Amino acid sequence: MVQATQIWKSLGQTGSQADQLRALIDEAEATVVGIGAGMPAADGFSYVGPRFETHFADFIQKYHFYDMLQAFLADFEDWSEYWAFESRFVLLNGIEQPEGKLYHHFRAFMDHGDRHYTIINTNGDNTLEKAHFDRNRIFNYQGQYSRMQCSKFCTPVTYRDDDLIRKMVREQKELRVPESLIPKCPNCGAPLEVNKRTDAGMVEDEEWHREAKNYHDFLDRWHGRKVLYLEIGVGNTTPWIIRKPFWKMTRENPNALYVMLNQKDYQIPEELQGQSLRLNQDMTQVIGHL
Repeated sequence: MVQATQIWKSLGQTGSQADQLRALIDEAEATVVGIGAGMPAADGFSYVGPRFETHFADFIQKYHFYDMLQAFLADFEDWSEYWAFESRFVLLNGIEQPEGKLYHHFRAFMDHGDRHYTIINTNGDNTLEKAHFDRNRIFNYQGQYSRMQCSKFCTPVTYRDDDLIRKMVREQKELRVPESLIPKCPNCGAPLEVNKRTDAGMVEDEEWHREAKNYHDFLDRWHGRKVLYLEIGVGNTTPWIIRKPFWKMTRENPNALYVMLNQKDYQIPEELQGQSLRLNQDMTQVIGHL
């Protein structure tokens, strides 16, 4: 087998990890980016600490939640309490989420010149949207917090109502929204919930399928070529979405290279050692200096 260093000349380059990554992206014919929870966290959108405690002190007091994700997936008493929490969560992590500096910088870098790239994203927040990434390049596999779905999954349609979310935040009292504000499915009348993937499933609407097709068309178009699979801040919660498919596609393509950008020391399979690179510096020092 031809060694990756013979195919990817940039692997022999000295310099910072940002320099290495910049050179690899420049050298690649195409880049497939997988973004996990580590990237928004590095950009200040943390689900723990002051950001969580400031906005959800009352819920923490009642339920002793450790972080925002645990709370987001919790079983609340009823739909009134569910939407008291979720409306605040959606406003914070979706509708009113500001543009992140890392995302802005990464988008400006990737859009410079004639780079061919696509992104699969497991975060439901609006970080990519707020950074003005081309929607045709994005596959939001896990749904989007700013959208709602039928809790019974009765129809493949999602809904967005920012005014209603803001009204629920304004008018809630004692961890409850007024019953009259609980959104209902226009098709079956069941309560709506946040568009997210759980063990029960997720509503995959027309936009989701359009994004999925764009993503897989991109993979097919560059199959067998000099492709960089760049994994950014991906944890081990859902490895079958980004990590394991990236490993598989790298393994099947001798011209491909897999790059893991993560400060956590996740294991890379032995058979990919000659076709992979681990970048373990702080993301602000790598992405922020491309």
